[in-house]
Amino acid sequence: MTISLTNSKTRRKEPFTPIDPQNVRMYVCGPTVYDRAHLGNARPAIVFDVLARLLRHEYGAEHVTYVRNFTDVDDKINATAQARKAAGDPRSLEALIAERTEETIGWYLQDMGAVGVAEPDHMPRATQFIPQMVAMIEGLIADGHAYEAEGHVLFAVESYKNYGALSGRSVDDMIAGARVEVAPYKRNPMDFVLWKPSDAELPGWDSPWGRGRPGWHIECSAMSYELLGESFDIHGGGNDLMFPHHENEIAQSCCAHPHGDFAKVWLHNEMLQVEGKKMSKSLGNFFTVRDLLDGHDGQPAVPGEVIRFVMLSTHYRKPMDWTAEKAAQAEATLRRWRKITEGVKPGTPSEIEIAPLKDDLNTAGVIARLHAMASALERGVDTPEGPVSVEDFLASAQLLGLLTDELGGWVSAGPDLSGLADHLAGVRAQAMESKDFSEVDRLKTALIAAGVEVRMSKAGVELLPGAGFDAAKLEGLV
Repeated sequence: MTISLTNSKTRRKEPFTPIDPQNVRMYVCGPTVYDRAHLGNARPAIVFDVLARLLRHEYGAEHVTYVRNFTDVDDKINATAQARKAAGDPRSLEALIAERTEETIGWYLQDMGAVGVAEPDHMPRATQFIPQMVAMIEGLIADGHAYEAEGHVLFAVESYKNYGALSGRSVDDMIAGARVEVAPYKRNPMDFVLWKPSDAELPGWDSPWGRGRPGWHIECSAMSYELLGESFDIHGGGNDLMFPHHENEIAQSCCAHPHGDFAKVWLHNEMLQVEGKKMSKSLGNFFTVRDLLDGHDGQPAVPGEVIRFVMLSTHYRKPMDWTAEKAAQAEATLRRWRKITEGVKPGTPSEIEIAPLKDDLNTAGVIARLHAMASALERGVDTPEGPVSVEDFLASAQLLGLLTDELGGWVSAGPDLSGLADHLAGVRAQAMESKDFSEVDRLKTALIAAGVEVRMSKAGVELLPGAGFDAAKLEGLV
């Protein structure tokens, strides 16, 4: 079964055929590093991490190149540094900016690692590619696609006839619906900045147009060209980037390299909500990945593997709703699955199990298959598709980045409930004789209230700490 992906450019699900199977290339827009990554930032990181895993599984790890950038020159970064200076920090703005970007990149990599996101092959920073951006802008000016005005260089949107094809809007529609920066030096309201002037304090580089810094859009065009070439296979990001960022990338890149195709396939993930509402600070439902990992506002910490599971339980092209209930269910499921696979070495992912993943990255479909496999393994029966091995179950889960050794620490640190399980088993055995199950019911109710999953079968009693587990509620129970 071949991989199929929904291409935003054609608005169709298409079989994926790489330009060169020996060199499959993917570029994903990474974060602007001015603050901690919020929960919405984690979604594309996790989605495209899974796609990279699938591509490596299919074509071989050595034949896949995955690039995800850091935008480390941006007005938001400048603003955070200026705020520190205004608060009394005596260092130069340049030093403050460098410190902010370094610490934020470190935070991002730490937080993404905690949710199982492997580091891409290349993580270029925009500031490392300024000369390449200047060269690309010079070429665009020479070919009539850009012009200089009052220290700025702007891309002439009217020079690219296919502008708007990705987002499906006309230029007039985009002017009406977008927050277009109005400036007297623009020939067209939709023209966008490739280069802008910097004053003495702001970050800046020498250029033919004076000291300045690049616009946001040219950064990704230059970095993807340098690392992946003028034509590559997949370009990904959140659907909030489709316009204007990705639209502008296409225009610049196709005009700068008219013999290339830029990105062959465009993938966009949908946005994230929290408890059914758009995440926002005004609603009080805005939190960072680190807030979840460490616990916040009196809420317990959420393991990184649980965050990943919840994210992958919704198809990437559908809005994802983060809820406390989903996190609780995910934690209970992962505890069960890790119990099943304890001490097991992974086998080979079954094609039946990963078929949904090849069908437009349907992670929710794979998780449904994993649920069925886990149930069959626990009951010692086959699935409708045939026999199940715990080794293949583990391998299929690990293709999603779940049940890995790296993410397993939160479970192994769990409490020992074997004594309570033995006690409940003895009480249950007595109840079977006396037919009085009141004490069994009392214990079971108390355990569930403490966040313990109670499993009773002919084989005995098993207690598993679940979501919201509270050891304090078990004190005095026996």
